[in-house]
Parts: sequence; C-alpha cells; structure tokens
Amino acid sequence: MNRYLTAMAAISACFSAQLSAPCPARASDAVKVYSAGSLVGPLKEAIAASGINAEPVFGPAGLLRQRLEAGEKADLFLSADLTQPRKLVEASKSTFVIPFARNKLCALSRNGLGVTDDNLLDKMLDPKTRVATSTPGADPGGDYTWAMFAKADAVRASAKEALEAKALKLIGSPNAMVPIAGKTVAASIFLADKADIVIYYCSGQAETLRDVDGLVSRALPPALQVPVVYGMTFTGASAEAYRFALFLLSDQGQAILKKHELIPIL
Repeated sequence: MNRYLTAMAAISACFSAQLSAPCPARASDAVKVYSAGSLVGPLKEAIAASGINAEPVFGPAGLLRQRLEAGEKADLFLSADLTQPRKLVEASKSTFVIPFARNKLCALSRNGLGVTDDNLLDKMLDPKTRVATSTPGADPGGDYTWAMFAKADAVRASAKEALEAKALKLIGSPNAMVPIAGKTVAASIFLADKADIVIYYCSGQAETLRDVDGLVSRALPPALQVPVVYGMTFTGASAEAYRFALFLLSDQGQAILKKHELIPIL
C-alpha cells in the first residue's frame, strides 16, 4: 500500500509541475501510449472512459522498449512486466516505474487432450505434444514462461532444458505467427493447428475460447505459477500522460482492468 501511495503522490507532483510549466506536448495533442499487446481491450476502454485524447501503439513490450531506446517518441509506456520499463530508466529514457496491474499465466489446450492441474507438466513434456509460447526477450510473456520452465525443474528433473528445447515461439516477435484476420494470436495458433498447448496470459482469453470450439483454459498449478506484474513509466513530459496514469490507478481505471480479467494492483 505504501508503494502505491508513493507512486500516486509522485505522479500527482509531476502532474502539478507540468500544469505550472510549459509542456513539450500541448494538451490538445494526443498522448502517445506504447502498450503491451495484452492490454488492447482494457486500454481502449480506459482511454474512452478517461476522456483523454490518447493514441495507443500496441506490440510486444520488449520490442516496443527497443524502439523507444532507438529514438522513437512516446509519452507513456505500459509494459506487461517491470523489467522493460526499468531498462528505459537505466538508459535515462524514462522516469520512475509504477506497478499498475497483475496477471497470471494459463495453459490453453483442446479439451480432448485431457489437461489437468496434476498432469499439465507431463502433457507439456510429452514429445508428441506441441507447446507454443511467447518469445523471451521480445515479449514478457516469453520471459514469464521461461521462468515457469525453471520452476518446473523443482518438480521434474531436467524439465527446464526439455521445455525450452521444444517450445514453439509463435507469439511476440517479428518472426512469430501472423494472426488470422479478426482472431487472437492464440486462436490463430489452434485454428492453424500449430500447437496442442499454448502458454499465455489468463486475461483476455474469452475471445479465444469463443473463436475455437473445444478449447479449455486453466491457470497454471501453484507449483508452476510465476508472479506477473505490469509496470508503467513516463517517456515524455505530457501533462495528459500523467493524468491518464492517475486514471489507470484510480478505482475506475482498476475496475476496467479487472473487467478484462487483469488483477488490480491493490
């Protein structure tokens, strides 16, 4: 709670300072938000509810961070992890990092595969089972999945090595699978029969389950769960960006994130 209140106070102070000094970005200009792709639904709703003129750019957070480091301009960066915004701070490309939401990893599979909490690891390790993941380095979803593979070693010897070797990195990199028009990337993987299990965020899976018959989604069992924390950082000096960040941390903003199956930070 103290960390949350400190973040709120810091944003408020920056916001107040921007209102009393000339800002590089005028209030009439759209706030450019670089955002993790897993936030498409909640971010669009939050922008509409806030009344702030914002222009979102979505993509794998690791790749977006690289674009910002290379000189692209944005006002606010929303990442699916804390690592990417921290790297921008270390590179003097942004300010402080603020956690604003949490998530979990889930395993999507066809019902006929018979995945349960007790046999998920066995199913993933089965040589016949194709396991699709995000791409570590480019997409935090991949980094979380690799962390989960490391935890699997405590359950089954050599599981980490085996899972890393067989993982199909079909999400979150320039070489990843191109989604079918109008479908989520996870749905596209199943519709194209590219995998039997997809490890991805638990949030936003309702659309995938609607698009593909016979799919089930289950959160990873406790022994394999890893903490998933989303973080934001300011990469510009727009007063409206500070205002939008405050909205995301407000009761209304957190309720929107929860509606889209993210976990409020409080």
